[in-house]
Amino acid sequence: MNRTFYILLLLFLFTALNVNAQQVPLYSQYMMNGFLLNPAVAGSEGYTAINLTAREQWLGLKNAPKTHAVSGQTRLLKNSYISKGASVKKRQRMSSRSGKVGLGGYVFNDKNGAIDRTGLQLSYAYHIRMQRSQLSFGLSGIAYQFSVNNNAITFEEQDDFYDFAQKSIFIPDASVGVYYSDPKLYISWSASQIFQSSLRLGEKGYAEYKMKRYYYLSSGYDISVNDYFTIVPSFLLKTTEDLSYQIDFNTKFIFNEDYWGGLTYRTGGAIIFMGGVKVEKYFFGYAFDYTLSSIMKRSYGSHEFMVAVHFGDNARRYRWMNRY
Repeated sequence: MNRTFYILLLLFLFTALNVNAQQVPLYSQYMMNGFLLNPAVAGSEGYTAINLTAREQWLGLKNAPKTHAVSGQTRLLKNSYISKGASVKKRQRMSSRSGKVGLGGYVFNDKNGAIDRTGLQLSYAYHIRMQRSQLSFGLSGIAYQFSVNNNAITFEEQDDFYDFAQKSIFIPDASVGVYYSDPKLYISWSASQIFQSSLRLGEKGYAEYKMKRYYYLSSGYDISVNDYFTIVPSFLLKTTEDLSYQIDFNTKFIFNEDYWGGLTYRTGGAIIFMGGVKVEKYFFGYAFDYTLSSIMKRSYGSHEFMVAVHFGDNARRYRWMNRY
C-alpha cells in the first residue's frame, strides 16, 4: 500500500466520532469522576479526591486503544481536615468554612493504534452557592505530546510523512465547563479541544485535518427508594460541531450506601456493566463493555478499573452533594 493510504487512514482515526474512532479518551465510569469530562467539577463536592483509571479496550486485538489516567481535585479552604470515612451517598451538614475556588490536575496516556497521546491538564473552578444548590464554572489548560509509532506502520517510501512519524508534536489546548448540582439533580456541560489544533505532517500543515472540538452534556437525578436503596438514572451526550454524536443512557443502583452497580447502553452498539464497593475512604470500581458488533468475535470486550480515595469528606462536604 502506498503512502497516501496511510495518511488517509491516520487522519480518519482523528476526524470521525463513532465506536471505532476517537480523538479523546473514552471512559465508562465517568459518572464516578465527573472531573474527567468537566473542569468545573474540580472541588465542587468539597473533599479532596485522587482517582486512578485504567482502561483496556477491545482486549485481544493488536494495538487496541488503551487509556491510563490519574486525576486529583480539591476545594481551597481556610483549614484542612482528614476524612473519618463516608458512604457512597452520605449527605453532611453545611460547612461554613468552604471556599469558592477548586483546583484540579489530570495526567493521562491514551494509545489508539499507532497514535500515542500523553498529556497534562490543570484546572481552575469557581463555585457559587445558591441556598441548597451550587453553580460552578471551570477552565482547563491542556498540553499533550502527540506521536505516531512508525513501528506499527510499514511504509514503502521514506517520505515527508515518514519523517513525521519519527518525532512527536507538542499540542496546547483548553477546555471549559459549567456544572450545577442540588440535593437530587446535577447538570454538566463542557467543551474540550477548543483550539482545534491542526495536525502538522512534516513540513506541511493541513488545517482541514485538525483535532475536533467536543461537547459534553450530561445530567442525573437521585431517586431514593428507601433508606438503603437509591436509583440514579443519567445520560451523557457527546457531540462535535459536525453533529456526529454518541449518547450513553445510564442507570446506577446504590445499595446500603457503600455498594453500587450500574448498566449503560451506548449508541453505536455497546452495553456496559459496572459495579463497585467502598472500604473506609477508598473506592474500587470495575466496568465491562460488551460491544454489539462483530468485533466481539475477536475480542474479550473492554475492561476498566477505577480506584479512588477521598480526604476531608466529613468535615468539608456539603450535605446535599451526592455524586458518589
